[in-house]
Amino acid sequence: MRKKKWLQTSLAVITAATFILAGCSNNEPKGSNTETGRTNGEVSTDPVSYDYFAFGTNKDVIASNTTIGKILQEQTGVDWKMEYVVGDASTKSGVMIAGGDYPDVISPVSELSKLTDAGAFIPLNDLIEKYAPNIKRVYGDYMDKITNEDGNIYILPFTANVNGYLKEPDATSTFWMQRRVLKEFGYPEVKTLDQYFDLIEQYQAKYPSVDGKGTIGFLTFAGTAGEFFTITNQPMHLAGYPNDGNVMVDMKTQEAKLYMGTDYEKRWLAALNEMNRKSLLDPETFTANKDQYLAKLTSGRVLGYVNYSWQIGDATNNLKAAGNDDLRYVALPIVFDENTTDAYIDPPSFVNNRGLGITVSAEDPIRIIKYWDNLLSEENQKLIQWGEKDVTYSVNEEGRFVMSKEQLANRNDNEFKRKYGWAYFDYEWPRYGNNSLYEDGNAHLPTSQPEVAEVNYTDGDLALLKAYGLKTFSDFYAEPVERPWYPAWSIEKEQGSPEQIFNQKAGDLQQKYYPKMVFSSEADFESIWNDYLAEFNKLKPADFEQFITSKVKERIAGNW
Repeated sequence: MRKKKWLQTSLAVITAATFILAGCSNNEPKGSNTETGRTNGEVSTDPVSYDYFAFGTNKDVIASNTTIGKILQEQTGVDWKMEYVVGDASTKSGVMIAGGDYPDVISPVSELSKLTDAGAFIPLNDLIEKYAPNIKRVYGDYMDKITNEDGNIYILPFTANVNGYLKEPDATSTFWMQRRVLKEFGYPEVKTLDQYFDLIEQYQAKYPSVDGKGTIGFLTFAGTAGEFFTITNQPMHLAGYPNDGNVMVDMKTQEAKLYMGTDYEKRWLAALNEMNRKSLLDPETFTANKDQYLAKLTSGRVLGYVNYSWQIGDATNNLKAAGNDDLRYVALPIVFDENTTDAYIDPPSFVNNRGLGITVSAEDPIRIIKYWDNLLSEENQKLIQWGEKDVTYSVNEEGRFVMSKEQLANRNDNEFKRKYGWAYFDYEWPRYGNNSLYEDGNAHLPTSQPEVAEVNYTDGDLALLKAYGLKTFSDFYAEPVERPWYPAWSIEKEQGSPEQIFNQKAGDLQQKYYPKMVFSSEADFESIWNDYLAEFNKLKPADFEQFITSKVKERIAGNW
């Protein structure tokens, strides 16, 4: 059984042994044998720049060219050259490993196990113990969840909730509908997939074009391997399960079952097939790149689409900035059947395999860990989310943080967010989790602050909420149910393990067969599905399910 424990009494012994062994390795951190950057026992604030690397869609930037980055540089002397790579993360990480040369810090996302196995990251235990009181404060309740089986901590995740749990007032699902469609039909209740697609079909029949351009009934993004889950994940949501990855976990038995190969998946693909045969599905579903996809979303032509909100933030902000509420979208709790309770709102959770690590190429891990610790002060957590008092937010007489409409416009403006630094510092760094509160009771996320959420609503938002008799967009959804293992997708599948190989082969199979089934004739759909099912069963899915079930039960027992 995998054991991950924060051993308070033996931490120094474990870490010392780790660093002694590291001294005999080619993977020795460049600054590990000296206390570089220190003067008279204190960490230097002399100017220095480090390399930051993440897999994502942000634009590359020098941190000090942003307002937040400059303030943090003034506090610490540290600047960052921030690089983001879009595309095949596996190829990029493979190149790094082959060359043995890494940026100073990496947010590895899905490449964590590969990079860890390659010895890319240094242990953080001793650095945390010596130099990081804020890190110990923020991650104290999660230390057992972030300590690896070898006793070491390699990354600091992004989801450590502090001072309680605050539900976001404007949670979203994955199914979005253009607001003019709902408005046209008197704001009807739309709960099932059939109702959702029927409404799109009716609207397109009445309004086949917008400004001379044909409408697109339904759109989703399946153009790259890295985001193919956008289309494959929907069966579990439609069946009333939250995002546990590629499994659905039974609340009573804690048994994990793949949705791949189930009637739920078949029903979803059959619905897409029918939409395609009715010319209501975007023909470039499997070929458009991300930029082309986002351009369609912001064109006003799309009636409905599927996406997680974090995948399309720029498009959402651009639509809001354009000012036409009818062409914006609202997320709805779509499920297969009327009697199914949706589970779109995440319960309290902790993701332990997404975070930021210091690599063996870093010349001064001490300066870096001190920078992270400084970042985790409550003052700086407010900076990276709210900005500067009386500039980007205000404090009312009750001590509550508020934003004016003008300040909120900046918070929602993509270019301002990049220039100010919100786009770069609000997530892929050691941080408070989204549902955190500050010691003064204010919400960590501005959009979770009720006073801000209310101001953030446009006239169109208020009209839509009033039409449905709701106060916030979260009111569309059922209350989250606590799941001690959640999310199951964060269960580690080590590189080269049977589970990791299964995931790879299963994903390849979906990418091969989904386009065939979606774009097939009605007569051919069944035979293609049977071919897909036969190939899937060769992968021994029961073994994978057994592995995930065992890990789920370990988490329930408190062993992460």
